[in-house]
Amino acid sequence: MIENFYIEEEIFRHPLTENILKRIPHKNIELIQNYADFFGRVKKPYLQKRNNLNAFIAQKKGQLVKSAPDAYGLSGEPHFYYIHAYNCIYECEYCYLQGHFNSPDLVFFVNHNEIIAEMQKVYDREIIKQEADKKIWFHAGEFSDSLALSHATNEISLYHNFFEINKRAMLELRTKSANINEILKLKPLPNIVTSFSLSPSQRAKKTDLKTPSTKHRILAMSKLQNSGHKVAIHLDPIVYEDNFQVAYQELFHELDQNLDLTKVEYISAGVVRFTKDVYAQVEKNYPQSDIHAAEMIKSFDGKVRYPRPMRRWMLSSIEDQLLKLKINTEKIYLCMED
Repeated sequence: MIENFYIEEEIFRHPLTENILKRIPHKNIELIQNYADFFGRVKKPYLQKRNNLNAFIAQKKGQLVKSAPDAYGLSGEPHFYYIHAYNCIYECEYCYLQGHFNSPDLVFFVNHNEIIAEMQKVYDREIIKQEADKKIWFHAGEFSDSLALSHATNEISLYHNFFEINKRAMLELRTKSANINEILKLKPLPNIVTSFSLSPSQRAKKTDLKTPSTKHRILAMSKLQNSGHKVAIHLDPIVYEDNFQVAYQELFHELDQNLDLTKVEYISAGVVRFTKDVYAQVEKNYPQSDIHAAEMIKSFDGKVRYPRPMRRWMLSSIEDQLLKLKINTEKIYLCMED
């Protein structure tokens, strides 16, 4: 339940606005001129989302498509991300959003045609620069889960049309959701990949609060793969615990039982990490979390991580297990590591 919907007057009658209001329960509606005058202007505790969550419907201004940081995706090809929303209905203890915005309130952007027009400019520019076999990647899910509320936001079909026309463009939809109905309505395309962030089942119960279980995410992946849609896996963030290796063995066994792992597009692995500000918020919001059980230090890029030897050991353990499952080594990459 959304307490208040704040909607920019200019897009109050927008079809996507109407769909959001129809699909997401709410108490009140208030019209405003510009969401940026209200969203995050007064600091709101992250955990207040449990009791009092507001939402904005707005138009995204400024830079609509941004270059992704190094090690964001498979190396050797350009990566960009676009912003379709801010904040998330889930509550993961390690989520960087708790230290990124001043508010956990949701923001839905509806000017997707403008975002797609900007993607076209980026694509046309990169096509000239890149070799003929190189792909141009666009990612969704940087600041909000790309599928969790897709039945309400209803924009995925718009992006589908863009990627059906632009064959060398690749779309990655990053998610922890099992809400795949909007994708199943669409024709599978070779250049659209839905990637699922996964943790071992018990780890997800501890830290991936309010998300679908690992089991349900894997079943969603299986349904997509069996329907001809491409899927990928993010083992991120990996959190150390005493039975770390056994827990991932069990996860990989479950994946192997439900998916054709040889047809998974790629698998990324990344150890839990935080900016200094986000780590301070995690310590404040979840002081009893076992995320704090192992030593963390300031790392090569200023982020707080496990010490390098520990990270390397954990990532090597994951990679060894994947190779035993006959995963092509070229499909495995390390996320946000030097």
